[in-house]
Amino acid sequence: MSFTANSQDNDSIATMALARRSRRQFLGGSAAAAAAALLGSSLLSACASDGGAGVAASSTPTPDDGAPATGALRISNWPLYISDGFVAAFQTATGLSVDYKEDFNDNEEWFAKYKEPLSRRQDIGADLVVPTQYMSVRLKNLGWLNEISDARVPNKKNLRPDLLNSSADPGRKYILPYMSGMTGLAYNKAATKRPITTIDDLWDPAFKGKVSMLSDMQDGLGMVMLAQGSSLENPDEKSVQKAVDVVREQKDKGQIRRFTGNDYADDLASGNVVIAQAYSGDVVQLKADNPDLEFVVPEGGGTWFVDGQVIPYTTQNQHGAEAWLNYVYDRANYAKLIAKIRYVPVLSDMTDELNKIDPALAANRLINPPESDTKRLGAWASLSDEQTQAFTSAYAAVTAN
Repeated sequence: MSFTANSQDNDSIATMALARRSRRQFLGGSAAAAAAALLGSSLLSACASDGGAGVAASSTPTPDDGAPATGALRISNWPLYISDGFVAAFQTATGLSVDYKEDFNDNEEWFAKYKEPLSRRQDIGADLVVPTQYMSVRLKNLGWLNEISDARVPNKKNLRPDLLNSSADPGRKYILPYMSGMTGLAYNKAATKRPITTIDDLWDPAFKGKVSMLSDMQDGLGMVMLAQGSSLENPDEKSVQKAVDVVREQKDKGQIRRFTGNDYADDLASGNVVIAQAYSGDVVQLKADNPDLEFVVPEGGGTWFVDGQVIPYTTQNQHGAEAWLNYVYDRANYAKLIAKIRYVPVLSDMTDELNKIDPALAANRLINPPESDTKRLGAWASLSDEQTQAFTSAYAAVTAN
């Protein structure tokens, strides 16, 4: 597969790479991070039993009085995850004032900090937050999110159908996606000297010791499982273990150099690795420096990752948060975000708006992927605590040694 990447200055590439590392810090972490996830799950259960105000409160939205959004809106987002002038333009368009903070640095860190006040329904200083989808689902299951009004966010109709119909939040009542991206394979075509098309290419003896895999269980095992014909929508221990066994076999052979977060970028650049499981957003940036790098969704399938937008049930400005969501979901506004962030849009039919800004945006297969790629992408079902523990432990037994 070939595609055209946009040129960016070196400072932009560096800052975007840092932003990407920040957002994947937990999900692409080590076995220790996996253990933190399990600890978070047990804390979650304790909070659910101790803070009984949650579920009922979020299941019944406050009746809408029809009044326009006014006042101050507090937003907590990841660093470098907004376009220049976007907040100011929203304030001008709506008359709201925005306290925009780039203080969401890690899903588990954020949860550990705010789980107690949320369980007691105390204000956390934010009316809208942007967690990764798995954390958004955790908050929804605890009953700590307000339902989002369809009437207040009519632009929700612009959401991609695959995301609107996600099992993570059917109908998208509580979690509206912000950005998405693909997990697939990145490779240096000058080093491989042939196209890489399948997960089996990772196991080619010609690349022994020059392959890296992601240490996050879902990102690392997802494409292996799909290639084996297993379901991510209905995973079980048998199908997960089948994929783990393949990875263990290849590790024991010395095929896999190491398991990584998204720090595979340095190995790809240096030539230590010629094929890496990778995130599409990284490769947009890396290819600008090295045109020999390619990204492919393997024939067996790759996976989506999604960051969401949620309204905590402690919000002080529900209508303001909904006004923000509706503004973000306007295609012309959203195109400005994509032009800066370079992820895959969560809105459908973005080609025209991207072309207005820069035709190279719409032409970039990592930003505006064709159906031939997207039809091969799957998404994990929301896992129970028991599944998370079993699946993560099975994979960590291989990646940690």
